[in-house]
Amino acid sequence: MDSIITTHELKKSFRSPRGSVDAVRGVSFDVARGEIFGFLGPNGAGKTTTLRMLTTLLPIDGGTAVVAGCDVAHRPKAVRARIGYVSQLGGADAMATGAENLVLQGRLYGGDLATVKARAEALMEILDLAEFAHRKVKTYSGGQRRRLDVALGIIHEPEVLFLDEPSTGLDPQNRANLWDHVRALRDRGTTIFLTTHYLEEADALCDRLVIMDHGEIVVEGTPRDLKRQVAGESVVLSLRDADGAGERASALLGAQPYVRELSDEGDQVRLYVEDGGEALPQILRLLDAEHIGVRSMHLSEPTLDDVFLRQTGRSLRDAGSGTGDEGRAA
Repeated sequence: MDSIITTHELKKSFRSPRGSVDAVRGVSFDVARGEIFGFLGPNGAGKTTTLRMLTTLLPIDGGTAVVAGCDVAHRPKAVRARIGYVSQLGGADAMATGAENLVLQGRLYGGDLATVKARAEALMEILDLAEFAHRKVKTYSGGQRRRLDVALGIIHEPEVLFLDEPSTGLDPQNRANLWDHVRALRDRGTTIFLTTHYLEEADALCDRLVIMDHGEIVVEGTPRDLKRQVAGESVVLSLRDADGAGERASALLGAQPYVRELSDEGDQVRLYVEDGGEALPQILRLLDAEHIGVRSMHLSEPTLDDVFLRQTGRSLRDAGSGTGDEGRAA
């Protein structure tokens, strides 16, 4: 694999009133040139802290990282010249136009005016911003502003683009639109490293990803390969809470030969079966015979949430989905 990012035992700690907090605990991975590589996990997992170390925004406490051929700790200026970075908050000047923002950013990276203007015009076409190029950014919608943030990150044609929670705050339509543009950038040769806590985003965008939790990588692979590790289809039963329904249902269903895995989540029971369509009638008959009430039942193919659940014992959807700054106390 032609790696453009390589880390080995990367570590970062922060001080807190209660002592030292290990935000990143010996993280090692490789990112191939020209792929979309994702860091998926709940806030506080260490995703943003890792990204900030790779982009030279935080010093590395331990281990090594090489980005675009440059050691991050020893050649930070060279790294910054070769990467683009789009933070969660963005960096556009709201009182300037989109075109003015892009030209300024390109000039700050040392580009000559003619080249930067041409590049800005091309990017505004690629990212569907041409219609708004000469409007002040304060008039942009959330989706338009986020696309401008991406354009600012690649105006100098970096080898790697870092996106930190790129679609946070966007509605589903604008999120899907942004995903299309990110894929197009990948197809033009840009390597993209993104952090996200959105399961759908990681599944839809990433060629490969790692799932982080508590500062460590718990699993790595393509979305498809990771989901294949989960045994069969997922059945989630929401039970009527009476007489220890969860425990009774778990004991009853866990003894059935067609149930591969099972977890008791209180008033919910999650199990994995080979064939959901065949298993559902048997499950309902068993529960009905034992007078265990079912409020709802959901059948689905394995998701990345199932992968996270299998690796950590809890659901990623429930593990924290805010957008706070995990770098302060990851």
